[in-house]
Amino acid sequence: MYKAIVRAKVRAVFDSINQGDYRVMVDGLAPEFVYEFHGEHALGGRRTTRAAMLRWWERTLRLLPDASFDVQEVLVNGGPWRTRIAVRSFISGDLPDGEHYRNTVFQFMTLHWGRVTEVETVEDLQVLERALAAVAASGVDEAMASPITD
Repeated sequence: MYKAIVRAKVRAVFDSINQGDYRVMVDGLAPEFVYEFHGEHALGGRRTTRAAMLRWWERTLRLLPDASFDVQEVLVNGGPWRTRIAVRSFISGDLPDGEHYRNTVFQFMTLHWGRVTEVETVEDLQVLERALAAVAASGVDEAMASPITD
């Protein structure tokens, strides 16, 4: 039963993000957490504060405003004291050059008593970097900015 509740909650968070409400994700973070998005690009980096996560989400929505997630699979293991979650989803959206961005995203999370303590995000960096280059070519210099870190 617990695992089904966690799976439903994860899907609901992605649904909220798709509606433009990323704060529900940020509100689920524990007071001490680590969020790492692999790669040296505008969306990459390691964050450990709520302020950095809010800046990261704001940047993400500026760079990929039409992006949405299609959650394919949510795997849950463990109990409430240490829950491990793996999510496989597709992210897609239109780019300024008329192309369509589509990538596979893998996220690995750890919950401790219902609060997220770790998130690791991995996606095809070549596909993401081509999308960021298209955004930059449209005049959005932030798409080539350094990662937001603490």
